[in-house]
Amino acid sequence: MQRDRQKLFLEGPIGVALFRLAVPIILANVLQTGYQLTDAFWVGRLGASAVAAVSVSFPVTFLVIALGSGLGIAGATLSAQYMGAGRQDMVNHVAAQTMLMVFITSVILGTTGYMLAPYLLHWMGVEADVYRDGLAFMRVSFVGIIFVFLFAMFQALMRGIGQTTIPLLIVLGTVLLNIVLDPMFIFGWGPIPEQGVRGAALATLTTQGIAAMVGMIVFLLGRHGIQLRLADFRPDFPYIKRAFLLGAPGSVELSTRALGLIVLSFLVASFGTVTIASYGVGANVLQFVMIPAMGLSMAVSTLVGQNIGAGNTARASKVAILGACWGFGILTTVGIVAFAFAPNIVGFFVPDDQAVIDHGAEFIRVMSLAWGGLGIQLCMIATFRASGNFLISMVIALVSQWMLQFPVAYILSKHTPLEANGIWWSFPVMHGLMAVVAAAWFAQGGWKKTRITDRDDQVRQVTEETIVEDGLP
Repeated sequence: MQRDRQKLFLEGPIGVALFRLAVPIILANVLQTGYQLTDAFWVGRLGASAVAAVSVSFPVTFLVIALGSGLGIAGATLSAQYMGAGRQDMVNHVAAQTMLMVFITSVILGTTGYMLAPYLLHWMGVEADVYRDGLAFMRVSFVGIIFVFLFAMFQALMRGIGQTTIPLLIVLGTVLLNIVLDPMFIFGWGPIPEQGVRGAALATLTTQGIAAMVGMIVFLLGRHGIQLRLADFRPDFPYIKRAFLLGAPGSVELSTRALGLIVLSFLVASFGTVTIASYGVGANVLQFVMIPAMGLSMAVSTLVGQNIGAGNTARASKVAILGACWGFGILTTVGIVAFAFAPNIVGFFVPDDQAVIDHGAEFIRVMSLAWGGLGIQLCMIATFRASGNFLISMVIALVSQWMLQFPVAYILSKHTPLEANGIWWSFPVMHGLMAVVAAAWFAQGGWKKTRITDRDDQVRQVTEETIVEDGLP
């Protein structure tokens, strides 16, 4: 089965391979939104202060998760290239060392976040009626960071070898379990006491803990492309140093995007409640649009990485171009639909406020003009990452948000008659221009020259250890 999959990825029709990879990833991403939707549904029954407690916690925990996500990017890239090169021993080695690094990193970040949670809430100016629940939710979330990281790395590594079905099934099971556990922990049931907002975090922690445990069992059993032994977790310090250096730009990139959401919200807040509500609805719509776009870009990353590992950069280039074309076509189509039905979309979220419907519809219509560019940009960035050019992705993220979107949003909103609409126009300006920049960088071709698995002391080391352990001459 694994051999047939590899033959498809390295030799078969590119469109079929992209489709088979992307669909399970997209479905898993859709299902994972079920955690937030379930929490929002049940916490909403506790009142506005409870909703606010969850809302203030999300940007902080998201930022912490982003800080450690570079390790997953590095692990997925290396596992994809080694799988393409036919180096199963190195795929296993990368997986073990990645899980070890993630465990240590998550303990450090989770502990730090748990201790700093009260200060973070005070810094954010949280009101007294929100502080208690916000602190409880945030601290449980930081305890659960370890499980979030471990399962995210499991998904990334499995995606790197092209195995996307098993993670999808695990996500499906845990999301369904979370739907049951949320009301049980929030409102109490039988011997389980009523926990309120804290209960939502406990339910998520429980299901994510189960997901992480199942993922580790899959790795240890070794029936789905990666086989780990306890001995594999012995620290390989040269590899760990290398993975940190590779993943650091990825962590900076994702952290930059997370910080960007926080900073832009301050500018939005300066225009009042209607603008804040419109931005909230538009951000939710953009999040749903990103699901298929990110799924496709992850599929592109896997295929590009495996073909580069196999030494076939020409095929890797074709994968990137086809992915970018699909991304442009799919997101442009979605943008046209969103433009036509923008008032109806906003009305679904906020049915009784015409001012928000009008303003939110304007945001969606303006933002949707360059969604096709977003599709191109994400697939190009995925290609750069898959080839080991993490620095390019980081530069694009830094330039697009801090040197382009924020200045444009501020100037147009504060110094032109557009006012709040100026913030909305910063989205198509950023996505359109960065799509052109990313495509030009791709066409230049420098990314093809990077091979992060060539100069490999680990390859020789692991091969020698395998020969000795297997008793081969």
